[in-house]
Amino acid sequence: MITGIGTDIIEVARIAEKISKEQGFRELVFSEAEIIYCEKASNKYQHYAARFAAKEAFFKALGTGWVEGTAFNEVEITHDEKGKPLLNFIGTTAATMKQKAIGTILVSISHVKQMATAVVVIEG
Repeated sequence: MITGIGTDIIEVARIAEKISKEQGFRELVFSEAEIIYCEKASNKYQHYAARFAAKEAFFKALGTGWVEGTAFNEVEITHDEKGKPLLNFIGTTAATMKQKAIGTILVSISHVKQMATAVVVIEG
């Protein structure tokens, strides 16, 4: 049964500007593994923006928005062996999410030169 759905869209330039101008923004929002992944990409800001959108979509799907005991950089987008995006929790956020009755989390991300978007579906 679907217990939550969230979507988000963001301008790639907005994320590029934040990363370029705000000291620590990248580390506050993205995990170490995400930073390594995005920095290797030819269009790194598109990848950062897509991950940002996925995190926003996840918190919308959760129905609570950002919750105490979670951190943006501990909600991590990874990929399976075929490239399918997966949502992974690390650190304190992993412990917080274990306390919630969350089943499967499905995530879809997409990006083009100017925009990035994501949809998250939570099954209970």
